Amino acid sequence: MRFLILSDIHANLTALEATLAASEGRWDKAVCLGDVVGYGPDPNEVIDRIRALGAVTIRGNHDKVACGITSADDFNPIARAAVLWTREQLRAENREYIEKLPVGPLSLDGFSLVHGALRDEDEYVVAPAQALDSLLEAPSPVTFFGHTHLQGGFSLSPDNEIHALRVKPADGEQFSTLKLKQGTSYLLNPGSIGQPRDGDPRAAFAIANLDRREVEFWRVPYEVESVQQRMEKAGLPEPLILRLSFGR
Repeated sequence: MRFLILSDIHANLTALEATLAASEGRWDKAVCLGDVVGYGPDPNEVIDRIRALGAVTIRGNHDKVACGITSADDFNPIARAAVLWTREQLRAENREYIEKLPVGPLSLDGFSLVHGALRDEDEYVVAPAQALDSLLEAPSPVTFFGHTHLQGGFSLSPDNEIHALRVKPADGEQFSTLKLKQGTSYLLNPGSIGQPRDGDPRAAFAIANLDRREVEFWRVPYEVESVQQRMEKAGLPEPLILRLSFGR
């Protein structure tokens, strides 16, 4: 079974459609690690697309604020403005959909899905020390996580050595393949489709074939300018608009 691993789409329909076009025919089932909405201009359209895909989806921190489960008080002013705009845009059936999304970790066909850390969907895992608890306590050898918008992840070897994995395609390549080792635990981030933050503005995602013990880390370009135009028309904060050009 081949899985399309999506995360942090953030209401960016153009990036999502570019992802689906590039990966067409290469996967059997889609999963999403949360933050379907927030930041971007297309919340209803992205939710409609994810629902149509039948993607197994867990909630992210922006999802739970956008549907009103929690307040936006802990968000910075820019993120707060965007998520409150999103809350006003959501159709009732889409608000109900994200409100009912399960909380990670969710186990599926031999791997697990979380949004942030294993214990806390709001926690950013960016360093090996932060990844250790999730690697040790995960219910499966392979766990996919999001939230940081950074493609890569961490591994824990049988002799308890932890390594940071910086996996991204080489210049001119669409994807880079990570071979999974027997006895090693993995915490892997496909990167963000809608708002990458690793200096590469291309949409990021992964395709996992655990039967073959392979995970492909993908990057695909999309029409950033068209998304920025919709964001500007919606009155979303300028820093969110500008950062799409730089992947930061």
